[in-house]
Amino acid sequence: MAQGAVGFVGLDEITLDLAASLLHSGYAVQAFETSSPLMDEFSKLGGRRSSNLMETGKGVRALVILISHADQINDIIFSQEGILKELQKDTVIVLHSTISPAHIQKLEKSLTEDYQMDFVVDMYVLKAVSEVLNGKVMIVSSGRSDSTSRAQPILSAMCEKLFMFEGELGAGSKCKMVIELLEGIHFVASLEAMSLGAQAGIHPLIIYDIISNAAGSSWVFKNYLPQLLAGNQTKHHFLNTFVRNLGTVLDMAKSLIFPLPLLAVAHQQLLAGSSHELKYGEDATLLKVWEKFSGVNVIDAANEKAYDPQELARKLPTNSDTVKRIGFIGLGAMGFGMATHLLKSKFSVVGYDVYKPTLSRFANEGGLIGNSPAEVSKDVDVLVVMVTNESQAESVLYGDHSAVGALPNGASIILSSTVSPAFISQLERRLQNEKKNLKLVDAPVSGGVKRAADGTLTIMASGTDEALEHGGSVLSALSEKLYVIKGGCGAGSGVKMINQLLAGVHIASAAEAMAFGARLGLHTRLLFDVITHSAGTSWMFENRAPHMVDNDYTPLSALDIFVKDLGIVSRECSSRRVPLFVSSVAHQLFLSGSAAGWGRIDDSAVVKVYETLTGVKVEGKSQFISKESVLKSLPCEWPEDPIEDILKLTLKNLKTLVVLDDDPTGTQTVHDVEVLTEWSVESLVDQFNRRPKCFFILTNSRALSSEKASALVAEICRNLSTAAKTVSNTDYTVVLRGDSTLRGHFPEEADAAVSVIGEMDAWIICPFFLQGGRYTIGDIHYVADSDRLIPAGETEFAKDASFGYKSSNLREWVEEKTGGRIPASSVASISIQLLRKGGPASVCENLCSLKKGSTCVVNAATERDMAVFAAGMIQAELKGKKFLCRTAASFVSARVGIISKAPISPRDLGTYRERNGGLIVVGSYVPKTTKQVEELLLHCGHVLKHIEISVDKIAMKSLEEREEVITQAAEMADVFLKSGKDTLLMTSRQLITGKDASESLAINSKVSSALVEIVRRITTKPRYILAKGGITSSDLATKALEAKRAKILGQALAGVPLWELGPESRHPGVPYIVFPGNVGDSKAVAEVVKNWIHPGRLSTKELLLNAERGGYAIGAFNVYNLEGIEAVVAAAEEERSSAILQIHPSALKQGGIPLVACCISAAEQASVPITVHFDHGDSKQQLLEMLELDFDSVMIDGSHLAFKENIVYTKHIAALAHSKKLMVEAELGRLSGTEDDLTVQDYEAKLTDVNQAEEFIDTTGIDALAVCIGNVHGKYPASGPNLRLDLLKELYKLSSRKGVHLVLHGASGLPKDIIEECIKCGVRKFNVNTEVRKAYMESLANSQKDLIGVMKSAKEAMKAVVAEKMRLFGSAGKAC
Repeated sequence: MAQGAVGFVGLDEITLDLAASLLHSGYAVQAFETSSPLMDEFSKLGGRRSSNLMETGKGVRALVILISHADQINDIIFSQEGILKELQKDTVIVLHSTISPAHIQKLEKSLTEDYQMDFVVDMYVLKAVSEVLNGKVMIVSSGRSDSTSRAQPILSAMCEKLFMFEGELGAGSKCKMVIELLEGIHFVASLEAMSLGAQAGIHPLIIYDIISNAAGSSWVFKNYLPQLLAGNQTKHHFLNTFVRNLGTVLDMAKSLIFPLPLLAVAHQQLLAGSSHELKYGEDATLLKVWEKFSGVNVIDAANEKAYDPQELARKLPTNSDTVKRIGFIGLGAMGFGMATHLLKSKFSVVGYDVYKPTLSRFANEGGLIGNSPAEVSKDVDVLVVMVTNESQAESVLYGDHSAVGALPNGASIILSSTVSPAFISQLERRLQNEKKNLKLVDAPVSGGVKRAADGTLTIMASGTDEALEHGGSVLSALSEKLYVIKGGCGAGSGVKMINQLLAGVHIASAAEAMAFGARLGLHTRLLFDVITHSAGTSWMFENRAPHMVDNDYTPLSALDIFVKDLGIVSRECSSRRVPLFVSSVAHQLFLSGSAAGWGRIDDSAVVKVYETLTGVKVEGKSQFISKESVLKSLPCEWPEDPIEDILKLTLKNLKTLVVLDDDPTGTQTVHDVEVLTEWSVESLVDQFNRRPKCFFILTNSRALSSEKASALVAEICRNLSTAAKTVSNTDYTVVLRGDSTLRGHFPEEADAAVSVIGEMDAWIICPFFLQGGRYTIGDIHYVADSDRLIPAGETEFAKDASFGYKSSNLREWVEEKTGGRIPASSVASISIQLLRKGGPASVCENLCSLKKGSTCVVNAATERDMAVFAAGMIQAELKGKKFLCRTAASFVSARVGIISKAPISPRDLGTYRERNGGLIVVGSYVPKTTKQVEELLLHCGHVLKHIEISVDKIAMKSLEEREEVITQAAEMADVFLKSGKDTLLMTSRQLITGKDASESLAINSKVSSALVEIVRRITTKPRYILAKGGITSSDLATKALEAKRAKILGQALAGVPLWELGPESRHPGVPYIVFPGNVGDSKAVAEVVKNWIHPGRLSTKELLLNAERGGYAIGAFNVYNLEGIEAVVAAAEEERSSAILQIHPSALKQGGIPLVACCISAAEQASVPITVHFDHGDSKQQLLEMLELDFDSVMIDGSHLAFKENIVYTKHIAALAHSKKLMVEAELGRLSGTEDDLTVQDYEAKLTDVNQAEEFIDTTGIDALAVCIGNVHGKYPASGPNLRLDLLKELYKLSSRKGVHLVLHGASGLPKDIIEECIKCGVRKFNVNTEVRKAYMESLANSQKDLIGVMKSAKEAMKAVVAEKMRLFGSAGKAC
């Protein structure tokens, strides 16, 4: 289906490639170009010719304008016949040009401000040269976020790799300048290196072969030098073009007042070369011109007969009976690895280092140790010296307790330090003078610490044949690549010197380039990615520039090392009379860094020289784009909701969706679906017999190694196949539910599944997950952070120790994860444009047209997009197509037509009043989780018990320490949970990783198993369990809780699954919250815990609202002591009734604040809703004090005041109470009788007036009204109560209208029929005091042996009365 039209104004070879890519992607393409051959080629591709500029822009979504020179702009764009005439305002204008950024920006301003064009971007197109993208088209584009979002799908369709810079236009031209800067410096440095090497007597081709595979390599070195050495570079304009381009870069730097010392000196050398070229004529080769300029005859050296240094190395003995014992001096980072590898290679090694702790470490590895160079050198066959510099080498060989004096006759010295060739030559002569037949091997090394320990170094060895043969077995043991360099001692160091020359220049040039890019305003992290695929790259750039971008100068190789190494180069070029301008300037930059105090940090810190001089910051913050602008730039959603169609299609399809979930968090979007934690054939047969639309199998394979994960998936697929054959009419589709941030075993699990169930028509890759903020747009997968979208490859998730990746583009991610087996160019894509304009039918058509065995990525930005794709996929399945899906959670719910429902709270499940505490277990280590834990402790730390588990002790220390930690944590958690305290059990937050992915997984496994053991040992049944992190939640469910199946109830928060554990588990029916490690903002965990943490009491207002809905009343019982409090709570729990603990001022006077505290504590610990109420507050001062305590409600009693005074008094206190979220009860009218020694005479009593009641309610804003309808405090007269129920009915009509609850004081002694009538007439709270007091007093008359008996008797007596009242009021059995 056509994606829309794109126009091209101007064609060249590269734009023809762009047009071809668009045509292949389904776009219509039209173009205008005056060159007939180009237009003929365009027509053959399927493009449509335009007769003029205006016609080219007619009806297009985007218009690509090729601008070679700034003076073309007016004719092409703004003239009467220019393209603007027919162009719509919302057309994306793509300026394909590398003219100066200033011209581009001026043009954009004119287009947007003067001509109101909405979307303008620029574009720089180049062919990639990296191994991954070699020869493929790259585009660098820039513009405002709305413009780049709009242009992205079209630009993506034109190339293999798209780099989008958000901001002002001109990024393409700026990137081109930075690349040219690097090319120029690398080119001159390569010539300098060859000149020095040739002058040192080393064959140029040998230098080329070794350094092309070493740290000194660059793209320019590898690709230009062979041509130069062969004399093929004869075009005189090559140098002129170089000079002109670099001059443009220097002009830009000058305008920005930015120093480029390396480029400036390289430019001067190229200028000098250019003038020599004119002198010697156009036919002179470039290298010949360089020879005249430098005075070194490189061509003659290159024409000499070459040899193969690796072939010479292969002739050396790899095993030697003559080398039994090796001395090793210098156990630094490199030396320690080399010495320990020799131990592993079965050599006896005795080591020495000035740093004593290193000697202890070496002894622990099985090495012997000496206390001086002399002691190490006794009786050894070979002595390896791996110290920092010439001074140290001199000291250990000839200083105090020297090695040379102690060495036996005939021993060999292998000097692997980086020293000058002159030092080596002099050392060889000195050793010959010892008359001990001591042999010297010059063997500098390269490769780093890891390769040293692995025995895979690159070694450049030189010396006499006898010396090389004697030390050959040692050299072979230490190296992966061993080169034997002819020329005697010093030749090996000569090659190493040349390598260091290039490596040092490349680090310094990387610093100059990245700092210049920062000054140009480029996003340096993105600039780095561009350069790595360009001709400006080098081994050192790719290795060191990330340190600069990350602002991380942890010393992997200290800056002072290059002060030393380039110092060697400087001395050699001086002694050999070879001018080396670029390397000398690089040396000065490293010296500047060392002088500034940065010598001992990483050598990439040379960039700080530029930062300090200019004020720029190279550190590259992740590039964010506006979520709002991106989403707004997309087409409108497909107008019809496909969910109903999906439900109908599902009935026709009859395929069960089987979701293999690599951790439990994949159930984030479904409800009322089952999840299995074991997959025996019997269990699967049982599940298929239930005919579910969908079910999950929890594999937890993300916690396994790749091999184990693959084997597990294969086993499950075999069992599924067997089970499906057993159950008639059963078919299924497998979904591999993976992480929405692209972590997990891909493609290994997919390969394993296909190996069992057979080849699929296509693999579907769909990581969209709305609840987690994961969007796929233009094939780029994004992670939302607040209002920004961050490409997934730039997030913390991409740095995962086990599943890290670089690519954000899903097609490139597939290529990256498959190791190039599935190229990005072969990966199909379902675009958002197709979903929103073509709907399910277009999806079906697209899927059915895929070549068998394809891989297809799915874009989506809304749930509707996902549903459209799911509907189209089902249609394709009904046509016989088979798919294997690797998706996030949103796909599953869309595929089976699940309609989302609101998050579930503990009240929905009826578990929130249970006594035991809840258990929160945190094992996830992603930074998001750590932030969430910090917020949890900030907001809930005062009510949580906190147990932290030391990861170091459970994963890295002894079994005894591990066991002690586990036992202590389990015991503490048991105590806390039994006491009703919600308990946080968490691992320490310092992330401990292994040396590689498998070791990191092993550490994670130890941590997880410790958490499992702790939870397994906890005997108390938690009220709920929250497990944070995928591995943690899976292991707890299956291993600690022994769950074999669970029901997915829904979500506790968007994206946070809530399970109900199955009957076979250790805690049947317990709510299990599976909180993914990568979901929610920093406050998400705190939000869930706040909902689930022991909620304490409901408000009194909520109790009365529930009573109103249920047509019953709540009893409010006056309490005076602990027995009374416990009697009310015990009765409430036994009757499953809500209740109110009520304190009268007289009781408060005797019991004080401790009485209030007892009531509050009892309410919080109760398993049914209990609130605490302050009754008859008739003193302003007293009420103000009560508002500061933790009451749920207060009664403002102004009934003794005149009506207007009562209003003023009540209104004032009510406003204060409401500000503290307390419910307010007030009295209108006045009851006669006695309560707690306070008596109101009959003549003072007054019935409630309905008219006054309305004014009173309206003015005071109260929540509950205590009415007087003939009720009394204390005992009713012998004739019985005489209540005005007619008045009560009128008051209920009023209160219902006003949303106010009615309260009846004096409920003691009222018969059942009157109580029932009062409830019918709206009474929702009955105050009970007299009968409970009477039961207490009568219990005291019974003879008891001691005080405990008195308390027990009193409690039981009061409890019986309270329980009877609860049944009478209708609240029994109503507590939720």
